[in-house]
Amino acid sequence: MALSSDLRVTLEGVSTATLTTVLLKKGLRNVWIRGAKPLRAGQGKFVGSAFTLRFVPAREDLATPASWASPISTRAAIEAMPDGVIAVVDAMGVTDAGIFGDILCARMAKRGVAALITDGVVRDIAGVEASGLPVWCQGVAAPPSVAGLTFVGWQEPVACGGVAIFPDDVIVVDDDGAVVVPAALVEAVAAEAVDQERMEAWIMQEVDRGVALPGLYPMNDETKERYQQFLNNA
Repeated sequence: MALSSDLRVTLEGVSTATLTTVLLKKGLRNVWIRGAKPLRAGQGKFVGSAFTLRFVPAREDLATPASWASPISTRAAIEAMPDGVIAVVDAMGVTDAGIFGDILCARMAKRGVAALITDGVVRDIAGVEASGLPVWCQGVAAPPSVAGLTFVGWQEPVACGGVAIFPDDVIVVDDDGAVVVPAALVEAVAAEAVDQERMEAWIMQEVDRGVALPGLYPMNDETKERYQQFLNNA
């Protein structure tokens, strides 16, 4: 989905931890992409629409260096990426074949891709870091993608890190990893996440004052009344 600037700012102001809590309350448990860890510390936080890419196991007649020039290739997919998207790559958790290297990451950065999220690994680590593209992945491997994977397409549903990701779902990623917010729920989730963070900030103030946890977190009726008074006076 096309994120409005207001909605983007709202989501940038809440943590992925808060989002998983709000989504859990809505019945969505499987929203955190397993294996997508920050490639390096301090990469920041990003919000964007998912641009999906999918690999399947390598098949010898298809997974060849010649396939890189095919109309169905990672190169072609990158050229189709709009500015500001977050690339979400289903690599099936394979960790011995790097899905992207320095050149592809540099091109993604040049096209304005916000971040790369994958349950696989990257290669050419020094060049990937130099590209400036923020990456969340399982680590690094020297072999190219065709050593273990076949690229089959983009902008279709994928299973990245055990999570179903559909094109245009919203991805929020920070130091805790990447969370998917279904496109149809994003406005409601964003609003509730703001309320959740405001409540938890007040609870932290109470903890700093020395208030005991029972009845505070989660709130009992008395605490809820005190919190409502705080909101009324804010």
